Amino acid sequence: MQVMMSLRSAALVLLTALMLPAAAAAQNLFAPVAQVGDAVITEYELQQRVRFLQLLNAPGASRSGALEALIDDRLRLAETRAVGLTVTEEGLIEGMTAFAAQGNFELEDFVAAIEGAGIARETFRDFVGVNIAWRDYIRGRFGARVEITEAEIDRALAQTSAAGGLRVLLSEIIMPAPPNRRAAVQARAEEIAQVTTISEFSALARRFSATPTRGRGGRLDWVPVSNLPPALRGLVLGLAPGEVTQPISLPNAVALFQLRAIEETDAPAPEFAAIEYAAYYINGGRSQEALAIAERLKTRVDVCDDLYGVAKGMPESVLDRGTLPPEQIPQDIAIELAKLDPGEVSTALTRANGQTLVFLMLCGRTAVLNEEVGRDQIERQLRQERLEGYASTTLEQLRAESRITVFE
Repeated sequence: MQVMMSLRSAALVLLTALMLPAAAAAQNLFAPVAQVGDAVITEYELQQRVRFLQLLNAPGASRSGALEALIDDRLRLAETRAVGLTVTEEGLIEGMTAFAAQGNFELEDFVAAIEGAGIARETFRDFVGVNIAWRDYIRGRFGARVEITEAEIDRALAQTSAAGGLRVLLSEIIMPAPPNRRAAVQARAEEIAQVTTISEFSALARRFSATPTRGRGGRLDWVPVSNLPPALRGLVLGLAPGEVTQPISLPNAVALFQLRAIEETDAPAPEFAAIEYAAYYINGGRSQEALAIAERLKTRVDVCDDLYGVAKGMPESVLDRGTLPPEQIPQDIAIELAKLDPGEVSTALTRANGQTLVFLMLCGRTAVLNEEVGRDQIERQLRQERLEGYASTTLEQLRAESRITVFE
């Protein structure tokens, strides 16, 4: 995760802003706020994670977002421990040092800065440790399955070439998959993945998909390949026209994409270093009332800054805004952002088991200059994108299979 602002100045601001009222400070910081299997998440851990994410100026720095992140961490930790995978002290220090270096900090200077903002060193250690273990687990479990062909490398090289870029025509099917229906939806998705004709996929999209594209058979307009989230990009570039991706697990949903066409363009397609977006949360899920609120909101906002006025006077948790590298954006959000231009909005997503509608707006994309790249570098990039797809799918499966209880 990138450090998006001067950590030293942010620490001073955060330390002042997060001073707890006396009544809140007196509460039992070690009371459980959630349980994941046999593991408990405490109030103290939740407050620490919120402060840490706020200090990094990261999306999801609300109480609800931090709790979801901690639940994911518990799932990752349980899975890696189940296979006997642990992180050495040397590996942990190396990971912490690399993380601090993203903000141009020495490790001890970074630790001093976060401790000055009320964040314990152990919070940082746990955050880094679980991510290292999960990375090693995914590489060990799925690394042998990832085969990058010469054709995929050629396509990716064409995309990064200054002579032009690539764009694709995709069709989508995104099916709701609440926990009690997850297995049935997954089985249906695996059947759809075997489809080889555009007409058949289109008919299935009209029947099963829950996205606004359902009425046109799931068909999306041309999308630059560089707009796609890294994990999906790797899957799409491995398809021939008519082929369908394997099912992609999303929060409470399963997605499939069919490649209809791919072509080179004269204009180079930029790679993006970061994507800025905002998510405004509306109670009611996909009810008529909530969707009507979203439609009215579209007429009031032209840029992401306008959402601050909409959220004024409301709890901080109703609005998330931040900037992240593409590979760190939640996959369902990344898929929707790929379809948008700056200032455009998607209302395809929900949270809280469908009870909250997500009003998602793309603020902007920050491009990086393409550099001369070799085939080995491209192969490593494609391999990493494919592994990220496996990681996302595995985590969603763990969520579906686990007993998760939230006490607040």
